[in-house]
Amino acid sequence: MSAAEPPVSVILRRPGRGPAPLRVLFLHGLAGGGNVWDEYLTRAADHGHALWTAELPWRSEEVPGWAAHSPAHWTARAMAQVPGGPDVVVAHSFGAGALLALLDGQGVEPGGLAPDGVDAFTWHRLRGVVLVSPFYRARPEEFDWDALSYYVNGFGRILEDGLRVRSGGRVVGELRRDMALKVRERVGPYGWTSFFDTYLRTPYLRTDRLSGPCLVIGGESDFAAFPDESEALGAALPDATVKILGECGHFAMVEQAAAFASLTDSFLDSAAARPRPGATHERARENN
Repeated sequence: MSAAEPPVSVILRRPGRGPAPLRVLFLHGLAGGGNVWDEYLTRAADHGHALWTAELPWRSEEVPGWAAHSPAHWTARAMAQVPGGPDVVVAHSFGAGALLALLDGQGVEPGGLAPDGVDAFTWHRLRGVVLVSPFYRARPEEFDWDALSYYVNGFGRILEDGLRVRSGGRVVGELRRDMALKVRERVGPYGWTSFFDTYLRTPYLRTDRLSGPCLVIGGESDFAAFPDESEALGAALPDATVKILGECGHFAMVEQAAAFASLTDSFLDSAAARPRPGATHERARENN
C-alpha cells in the first residue's frame, strides 16, 4: 500500500443515469477488497443505479493500526464519501457487522448518534440494506469457549477458503495455505479481535430500530457465518427477507453469481421506487 493511499476510499464503478439515480455502496469483508463485487458488477442489470465500491482499512493489504478506531467509524467514513450519501448499502461478512454496528450507534464517534426514537434507517437516509453472510447471534449465551476456539483456530481455514473462491480454484494446495497464513499475519491479533468483538456485540444490537427493508443472503454451506445466523438475523429485524442459497459458501456474489445478481437487482429496483427519508432526518437533526 502506498503511503499516500487513504485508509478509506470509494470508487464509482458504474455511473447513474437520470436526475436522481439510486446510490448504492458495496462494503467488503475482512481481508477482502472492492474486487469481491466484480462478478456482480458484470451481471448487474443496467437500471441506471450509481454503483460504488469501498476500499476499507481491513482490506487485504491492511492499513496499519486501523483497529484503533471502531469498524463503525470506518464504515461511516466510507458512506460519507458517496456524494449525497448512499441510498442502499450492500455489505458482506465483517462489513455487514460493521454496518449494523453503525446503524445501531455502536462505536460511533460522539455527535454521530441518532436521537432516541428515531429509526436508524431514517437517520442515515437509507432506503434499504443487503447483508451478505452476516455474523450474528441472538443471545450472549450462544458465545462460549468453543466458539472462541473455533474462530481463533479456524481463521486460517476461513481465509484459505476465501482465496479458493476469489482465485476461481486456481490457487491450490500448499501455495494457498501459505498465502492464507500471510494474510492472517497481516490481519494480526488486533484485526481479528476487532472482528470478533463486533461479532460478540451482535446480541446487543437494537434490531427493532433497524426498521427499513433488509435483504439477508446466506450460503447453505457457509462454515464461517453459518446459514442459521442469517435466519436468526432476519427473524430479529422488523422488515427482512432471508434467502439461503444452495451449493454456496461464504461468497454468494461469486459462488452463486446469477442468483445473487437476480436477488440484489430486484431489491435495488424496489428501493429505487421508495422515497428517501430525508425530511424526517432533517427534523430529527434540528431537534437533537
